Amino acid sequence: MLRMDNGNLTGKCLISSPYMEDEHFSRSLIYICSHGKEGAMGFIINKKIKGFTFSDLTGQLSLQNFGFQPQIDLHQGGPLEKIRGFVIHSTDYVKADTIVIDNHIAISSSVDIISDIAFGTGPRDNIIALGYSSWKPFQLEQEIINNNWIVTTPEPELVFRTKDEEKWEKALTTAGIDIKNLASYSGHA
Repeated sequence: MLRMDNGNLTGKCLISSPYMEDEHFSRSLIYICSHGKEGAMGFIINKKIKGFTFSDLTGQLSLQNFGFQPQIDLHQGGPLEKIRGFVIHSTDYVKADTIVIDNHIAISSSVDIISDIAFGTGPRDNIIALGYSSWKPFQLEQEIINNNWIVTTPEPELVFRTKDEEKWEKALTTAGIDIKNLASYSGHA
């Protein structure tokens, strides 16, 4: 188990500005799992993948037929390496390859966690993301200065138990921003 405490945005969420023009990130909520002098990495946690299911994923990974197919959505983690899978999950599940971000959230990327989720022995809360988002050194900081992102500290309730289609707006509300007044919001993070 690795612990990631360094990096001032690690464990934070980025809420895309309503004026975000990049289609990959429009109305996105991104969980930042790593931020430091080498750049930043995170996962979009509110956009489901259409046309590719958890059953499809387990089939591609050649996992044994486990009978019951849990209804688990897959998420578009970001525009990079869309075939690479990551699981953002609760810390009740920690294995050797798990990176613990804080007391509530961890990241794993082994096939074992997918198998454990399929068999019902995985983490209590999870988001399976295919792909990721990353920024070069100081790129994210500049995007925040340019008002592309609003930074907030997420609660597990927002990350894991809020409906995907409600996460972006709820994150804004949690950050104290009324979407109706956002046009006049200065965007300081």
